Amino acid sequence: MTTLATHLARTRRKAVRPARLPRSLGRVLATAGTVFLLSSALTFGLGALSGANPAAAVLGETATPADIARMNHQFGLDRPLWEQYVSWLGHAFTGDLGRSWFTTVPVTTSIRQAIPVDLSIAGLALLMAVVLGGTAGVAAALRAGGRLDRAVTALCALLGTLPGFVVAIALVTVFSLKLGWLPSGGYVPLDMDPAQWLRYTVMPAFALSLEAAAAIARQLRTSLVGTLRENYVTGAVMRGLPARRVVLGHALRNAAGPALTALGMSVPMLLGGAVVTQQIFALPGLAQLTLQSAEQHDIPVIQGTLLVTIAVVLVVNVAVNAALLALNPAARRREVTRG
Repeated sequence: MTTLATHLARTRRKAVRPARLPRSLGRVLATAGTVFLLSSALTFGLGALSGANPAAAVLGETATPADIARMNHQFGLDRPLWEQYVSWLGHAFTGDLGRSWFTTVPVTTSIRQAIPVDLSIAGLALLMAVVLGGTAGVAAALRAGGRLDRAVTALCALLGTLPGFVVAIALVTVFSLKLGWLPSGGYVPLDMDPAQWLRYTVMPAFALSLEAAAAIARQLRTSLVGTLRENYVTGAVMRGLPARRVVLGHALRNAAGPALTALGMSVPMLLGGAVVTQQIFALPGLAQLTLQSAEQHDIPVIQGTLLVTIAVVLVVNVAVNAALLALNPAARRREVTRG
């Protein structure tokens, strides 16, 4: 039987772990790099094969074949596809994502102006999801089988099937149109006025956070219920350790892995849901920029925004995997054993 002393002794054996953690992190980084290259190639290939002709679109119907050929050469579209991709990716690593075909504004400039909106809303939504989902999951696990547990489970099932745009429309109807407490759309930068920034972002962030909060609550509740039945937790309770210390100091740390994974998987969902949400709340974010560019067939802007979105998702997933390695003693012990 695993005792509390044995469990604590294992948690103290950290002297050999730091040397092994970089190996796991290295595999995570290698995987992320491979995914990034494949995703960037797919993004560029779909844009290049879309059939859009920027020269004809920019010059209009009066353009001659010579004019179109000259502009295609200016855009570099007369080169082989692989050469265009290598050049595009190489410039992307230096921060140069090209220029818009229609406005000639650098894509990096457009993204730099739009991405703070997405990061603000996604960051606030993740914070709300962690607080709401974490609180609900822990409360349900501590009351496993009770009314609170059943209520949380039912609510999570409902929120998991409720689209974010439906919640957004309901929030606008209630808090903007009927009560007049919050603005129905627009955006104020955080560094300009934090109070106004919160007023403009709280509704879209809340609308996006509910599905993620439901996923976190479900995963945390299931994992924590199982962890609370472990022998070392029972031993800690029998030895008179405070319940808060047992739950928050020991059980929650070991049970947080699935919830943290759900949190990482929520990031693409938040960025994807932002397309509709930003339409509803008239937010000038990256999703809105991508949508407008798609309507104009502005391929460089579409490719740039997708590449940045892919990079953000991969960075978050690397961070989540690093946190999982830090929280999961079993994974670290397997690394030591394989070493």
